[in-house]
Amino acid sequence: MNSFDFGYKKGFASDNWSGVSPEVMKVLAEVNRGHHPAYGENDPMLGLAKQRFREVFGEDCEVFFVYNGTGANVLSVQQLLRSWEAVVTPHSAHLNEDEGGAPEKFTGGKLLTVHCEDGKIRPEQIRPFLSSFGFQHHVQARMISISQATEMGTLYQLAEIKALADFAHANNMFLHMDGARIANAAVALGCTFGEMTTGCGVDVLSFGGTKNGLMFGEAVVFLDEKLAEGFEYSRKQGMQLASKMRFIIAQFLAYFENDLWKRNAENSNRMARMLGRLLPETEGISLSRPVEANGVFAIMPEALIPKLQQEYFFHIWNESKNEVRLMCSFDTTEEDVRGLVDAAKRLVG
Repeated sequence: MNSFDFGYKKGFASDNWSGVSPEVMKVLAEVNRGHHPAYGENDPMLGLAKQRFREVFGEDCEVFFVYNGTGANVLSVQQLLRSWEAVVTPHSAHLNEDEGGAPEKFTGGKLLTVHCEDGKIRPEQIRPFLSSFGFQHHVQARMISISQATEMGTLYQLAEIKALADFAHANNMFLHMDGARIANAAVALGCTFGEMTTGCGVDVLSFGGTKNGLMFGEAVVFLDEKLAEGFEYSRKQGMQLASKMRFIIAQFLAYFENDLWKRNAENSNRMARMLGRLLPETEGISLSRPVEANGVFAIMPEALIPKLQQEYFFHIWNESKNEVRLMCSFDTTEEDVRGLVDAAKRLVG
């Protein structure tokens, strides 16, 4: 077999730039043997996976597997939103900034965004949209969508999630959670997935694993199975029904086995804390946001950024402030962190 070496650098650009957990690669090889029913239909693995999710999120939940996070987010919203209704979400949310307009295209609805300095929306920021209820000329706010962890690297405390859910339900709205980094949030908060979602009143969850060691695949979890009626048809129309479903299902079985999700997230969070502690030792570098999960946000000297990017991948977050974002992954090592810090010190000097 040929060996491919493309000269890739070590990276802190995103946790979905990383590879795949060895445990996941192993289970993918195992289920690659023989033939399995297509689409998960009548596949015993699907029943096992659904039961595992019910153990985590409660017996009333219903789960569907999809290809990616955009599909999970868009189909979650589409299921509960009519075309004259809207989702209220932080302006920085992935749903608004990084889905290429897919929510509007596929739901026919609208996104109503709010500037949230820390990436977290609060009930008082949603309240102004309620004045349009019952006014036929205005779009009707029907859903709140939050990210846990947020795109700013911050975390909603459980009480904050519950407050949003209570506000939503009191006003005939739903609460959606984009859980692309939910494992990092659970580890940082010291809680279970169920406590953060079912226990707080979340209605529908996009449960992610790709940023925490899976190859591909996400899950849409309705915490009340009655909300999932007809979703299998929406998933098909939304081009998110995998024919070789076993390769998504098996990854989630491996993900829950022996708390692989937790070990992976613990490492990425730990490496982020280490990076956040060491990076400000470099002259001219300071943290711009607290390190709460696996993201580090920092202000760097303008001249340093392109030089350091020649050695390590990372993104500029806010060009006007020379703010950069560095994401740690399940496979980030102390050597990686110290290498980046040493390079920054050398290039500044």
